[in-house]
This record gives sequence, C-alpha cells and structure tokens, in this order.
Amino acid sequence: MTRHPPGPPPAALPGLLKKLAVDRLGLMREAAALGDAVRVVIGPKKLYVFNHPDHAKHVLADNNANYRKGIGLVQARRVLGDGLLTSDGDIWQEQRRTVQPAFKPTRIARQADAVAEEAAKLVALLRGREGAGPVDVQAELTGLTLGVLGRTLLDTDLGGHDAVAHSFEAVQDQAMFEMVTQDLVPKWLPTPGQRRFRKARKELYEVADRLVADRTGRMAGGEPPQDALGRMILAARRTADTTAARARLREEIVTLLLAGHETTASTLGWTLSLLDKHPEVRERVRAEARHVLGDRGPQVEDLHRLGYTTMVVQEAMRLYPPVWVLPRVAQEDDEVGGYTVSAGADVLVSPYILHRHPDMWEEPERFDPERFDAQRVAHRPRYAYIPFGAGPRFCVGSNLGMMEAVFVTALLTRDLTLTSVPGHRAVPEPMLSLRMAGGLPMTVTAAS
Repeated sequence: MTRHPPGPPPAALPGLLKKLAVDRLGLMREAAALGDAVRVVIGPKKLYVFNHPDHAKHVLADNNANYRKGIGLVQARRVLGDGLLTSDGDIWQEQRRTVQPAFKPTRIARQADAVAEEAAKLVALLRGREGAGPVDVQAELTGLTLGVLGRTLLDTDLGGHDAVAHSFEAVQDQAMFEMVTQDLVPKWLPTPGQRRFRKARKELYEVADRLVADRTGRMAGGEPPQDALGRMILAARRTADTTAARARLREEIVTLLLAGHETTASTLGWTLSLLDKHPEVRERVRAEARHVLGDRGPQVEDLHRLGYTTMVVQEAMRLYPPVWVLPRVAQEDDEVGGYTVSAGADVLVSPYILHRHPDMWEEPERFDPERFDAQRVAHRPRYAYIPFGAGPRFCVGSNLGMMEAVFVTALLTRDLTLTSVPGHRAVPEPMLSLRMAGGLPMTVTAAS
C-alpha cells in the first residue's frame, strides 16, 4: 500500500519556489515544521525531506546504494564533473580507494606541524592588523585553509592561488541559480552569471593543470607519493584513455580544492563568530589553550587535551553544518519511515534541520558546547548529528578538518580577541556549503 508523507497544498507552490530562491534555510525549517517526513510535488518532480535520525541512517547508510547524488550537486557537475563529491558507483569507489591512504590517521597526525605553522602565520598576520580597522577574518581563514590544503594533501604551496576562492564563488552562484530555475534557462545564453561561470571554470582548470605539471616534475624517479595529488596523478597514468584521464584528474583536483578548504573555513568562521557572541565561552577556550599549550604551538598529542575547544567546534558545526543539505535521488522504489519513495524522486536529508530537531536537542537554537560532553553524546542517537555526512560517503577529510579547526581556534583565541564590527550580523548563505554572507569583518586586539 502506497503511503505518502504530508506536504504543502498545491496553492503553496509559488511561495515555495520563491523560498527556494531567496531563503533555502527557511524553506527547510518550514518543511521540518510539517513533520519528520514531508513530500513536495512540483509538477512532475517529487521531493521528499526526511528529518529523523532513523531516516538519515536508512538513506545515507543502510540503503545508500539506492540513492545517488541529487539536486545542487548535479548542477555542480558542470565544473566538478566526476570528482569525489559528485561521482557515484564504481567511479566513486575507485576515487575513494585512490585518495583514502592520504587521509589515514597516522599520516594526518604527521601533518599537525604544518597545520600549526599555518595557524601561527595567521595569528601573526592578524596581530599585524591590530588597530588598523576591521579585517575580513573569513577571507583570511580561507587563505589559511588553502595553505593547509596545499601542504597536507597537494605537497605544494597554494599561497599564489588567491583567485581560487573567488572562482568557486562564481561557480556556486551559477550552480544554485540553475538549481532554483530547474535548468529552464538555456546554458548557451551569455548571461552575466554564465560568463562569470565560464571564466571561473577556465581559471580553476588552469590552476589544476599547473598543479599537475609541478607535482609531476617532482615525482620523477622518487618514492611513491603519499599525498592525495600524487596518488591521483599515478591513478590517471594507469588509465588507457589519456584524454579522459586528464579531464577526470582536473575534475578531481578542483573537487579537492573546493571540499578541502571551504568547509573548514566556514566552520572556523562560524566558530569565531559564536565565540564573539559568547565571551564566557571564549574565556574558557582561552584558558584551556594557555593551560595545554603554554606559549608554544599545538602538537598532535594536544588534540585530545583540547577537549573543551573541540566541543565548541562541534557545537558550531551543529548550528552551522558546513554541508547543510545532503541531496539524493532514489534509483528504485523504497520505503523510508513507513512512507513510499518512488524511483526518480529527489530526497533531502538536511543536517541543518536535523541538528535542530527538538526531540534530539534541548533548546536547539541555543549555543551550548556542553551538549558534546561524552555522557550526553552517549545518550543521543548516532545519526542525530552528521556534520560530515554518514555511511560510506562519510567525509574522507573529517579528521584533518577537525584537527585544523581545533588548532586554529585554540591559537587565535589564546593570542587574540576578535570582535565583530558594530551592526554586523553573521548571516548564513546556503550554497554548496553553508557560507557566511558578506564575510566576517572583525577588529583585532591582543588577548589580555
């Protein structure tokens, strides 16, 4: 027997389409208010929003083979192609096997010094701006995460690639436009967005080509590479179709550039913004950093000792998960939470609303790092908190991202006080990741 979840009436469709364009997070909240399972019919399209840990477990883990990547990511394929973020099936499994060794815990532990050094550079840069007026801290965090990405996964210096972040903005803007307009606007039209997109894609591919050329030149006759870029280059060499291999390698590098820096930069931006709003929490982070680190940089052994700082980062990712929605498409008919999901239907699991489920989180809008005390975590459903996704597609870079976020938060808070400029309000912008609209202007003073 077919059983459909509740949903808005057909008369609500125009308003829903408008919300999809201008307030996607608001649309998710409205869906959650209707229940843990919601069905929206838009012409021939059927969209299901599931918002319970059991639903997330089924779609992302238990029956993940039935669900391929969906809306938003489909549009992003125009630049990401079959990169790790957008690929499925055998291609994805091959890519995951290629890069997985670069993310082994033992190898990530050896990258702690690189993360600490890049964080120290940012502290010095911001300290030099003390008294010089507001600094867009979000932009500086993006530079930091690109620097860490280059050193840990690409074995290169990305300091000269500042345009990468701007190129990704243009790419994401166009991907979201095409998602909202349901691809009804022809891509051949020379709209301003299309022109920016094509220019950005060309620039990103040129960066990828330069990275490959540089890394290839340093690989000749040496040890088998352990970094992600070196491993991807070797995998491409084993592909008989060299033209296809070159295109795929490009797409994989651009995907790594996007996923490897923007999500962590977003997490750090929201963490620092929340610490500014909650000075009592900031003082606890500062006290812990000074107790654990003294005046030195962090080492991998310090990570488990920075327990409260870790809880702060986890709570920031609860409120502002860097990947705010996990879109899928059902390949065959299925049943989720007792409801029928038809083949071809779009399915959304949104960490943003799941992390606010009132049955899982007391006062869900309140910033409370103590939620991640080990005892409270033990009594919470595993799939109530999925900032790195879940199931086989759990983020491969989660350990590196957490180490980076904790170390940078500890160092910046130990040494500096970052204060939002009066009147500035941090507003989430849901693109491929949950960015901060308009950056994060802050003034810098030395911590007392």
